[in-house]
Amino acid sequence: MTSSRPAESSGGSRASSPGLAVAAVARRLGVAPATLRTWDRRYGLGPSGRTAGSHRRYTPDDVARLLVMRRLTLEGVAPVDAARAAVEAGDAELEVATRSAPALPAVQVESDLDDEEPEEFAETFVGTLQAPEPGEESTPPPSGEPKEEPRGRARLRALPGGATGGDAPAVAGPRSATAAAPTSGRVSALVDAALAYSRTACDNLLVLGPDGDPATWWTDLVEPAWLRLSERTVLAGPGEMPEVVLATAALRALRHYTEEFERAMVEAGGPPANHPSRMRKIVLVFAAPDEVVPLSAHALAAALAAQGAMARIVTGPASTHRSVELVTMVRPTAVVLATTQNKPDLDVVHAVNESHPDLPIFVGLRADAAATDLPFGPTVQRVRSFTGLLHEVLAVIKAR
Repeated sequence: MTSSRPAESSGGSRASSPGLAVAAVARRLGVAPATLRTWDRRYGLGPSGRTAGSHRRYTPDDVARLLVMRRLTLEGVAPVDAARAAVEAGDAELEVATRSAPALPAVQVESDLDDEEPEEFAETFVGTLQAPEPGEESTPPPSGEPKEEPRGRARLRALPGGATGGDAPAVAGPRSATAAAPTSGRVSALVDAALAYSRTACDNLLVLGPDGDPATWWTDLVEPAWLRLSERTVLAGPGEMPEVVLATAALRALRHYTEEFERAMVEAGGPPANHPSRMRKIVLVFAAPDEVVPLSAHALAAALAAQGAMARIVTGPASTHRSVELVTMVRPTAVVLATTQNKPDLDVVHAVNESHPDLPIFVGLRADAAATDLPFGPTVQRVRSFTGLLHEVLAVIKAR
């Protein structure tokens, strides 16, 4: 594609800042300098400004186009298409890209070779980069230009597999280090961190503070990232599974949140988790038999805990006979089947309904086709969304 770009605007906040060197822009975007050089060579997304010494520098418009390019590639758009969109972006789109740049995964590419494009390299995730706050200077430190990272070649991590749905709209979510970033940016950053097998980056992005909402955290961040990963074909090495990295970080965040919430409740004079007043209204949450990691079940249990309810997740092998035994022994207020599958196995639902016809059973099913397999009865209810599932269960708990 052509290397020409629209002429820079003579006004606006983007045109008022001095030019930046490749190392400073690389840090801003969370990519290696070698990546920026590749984008310059292949797509014409290079520095258009020059200093008095004829050194090329990235202007604010150049950086804004690179932000568009980076956001689109994180969302799975092919680099050539993302570059075309960045080159053709107008002033209004560039302003939006500059103001709303999300927290991006920061990757450092290291090599011991001096070749222009070495064959050996190592990539390390070093956290996430946040866009500067309004009015914050994006110039290099006064002491001098930042030292450029060693060059390296990008690693093929994953191939997008099939169309992916859009992210949930940005709404108020859990308080964390990156809470100010748009939800779509956090989802893209989380997927990218999982594909790089970075536990630290996933932990940072999944922080669920004491004032956070597990339901919002799940629906706006974790579930979209989980579904995106499930649609990717990954070239992984031995012992590498992006889904496991994401799931482990998510479960760790939920466990920490629930422990802190329970501790605060007891310190405030509330009953502990094993108090009879809470155990009498316990909810049993089942996962679908073929669920690799029942993340939605754990998220629902944490969301119920945030409302003062008690929930326990049935993990491990659970035949229909064993499931009925558990229900009989625990005597829950309600039973829930939480899953991200479109057509889960519903044998447990049928068995529990037959043995306990008066027990409220809620099944989270988005696909209408799977709903026809549910047992017919007044106590079995199909719910389409996670939020709806949470509200229905809470309504039953409050009514008892």
